[in-house]
Amino acid sequence: MDEIATAPDRDAVWCPHVTVACVIADGDRFLMVEEEVRGVRQFNQPAGHLEPHETLVDAALRETLEETGWEVALDHFVGVQQWYSPVHDHQIVRFAFAGHTVRHHPERQLDAGIVRAAWMPYAEIAALGERLRSPLVLATLDDWLAGQRLSLATLRSRLPDGA
Repeated sequence: MDEIATAPDRDAVWCPHVTVACVIADGDRFLMVEEEVRGVRQFNQPAGHLEPHETLVDAALRETLEETGWEVALDHFVGVQQWYSPVHDHQIVRFAFAGHTVRHHPERQLDAGIVRAAWMPYAEIAALGERLRSPLVLATLDDWLAGQRLSLATLRSRLPDGA
């Protein structure tokens, strides 16, 4: 652990953007988010950035609620994807989860920039093409549809309780 104590200044160390995303299925439909990004409407799974002192699981639950108004429970870890975003000029490391709905809060105000949450079949999502937020959207759905499901125990947090 000495290398942590002697690490260079935090701002001098390059770090990718860590994000989470959720595949929430209802029959043949998936919970998606239509959002406005830099004046353009795009579609994504419920997704967002990991916040300080937050576990990956907690981030996935929070982002889904904030962007869709749906409280969900996670069932599986789908996997990790790495991608370079030319639009934002940074690298993304995305942790994808799968879960199911628990409760809808239709009165809840959605995050800024979110136009709506929508249930969409895969074919409709795939047909969006350039309107998808990134290639990770279809890649995540394809992984899930191919049966890729890992135990949530695959991920372990060593953050202190209440951190």
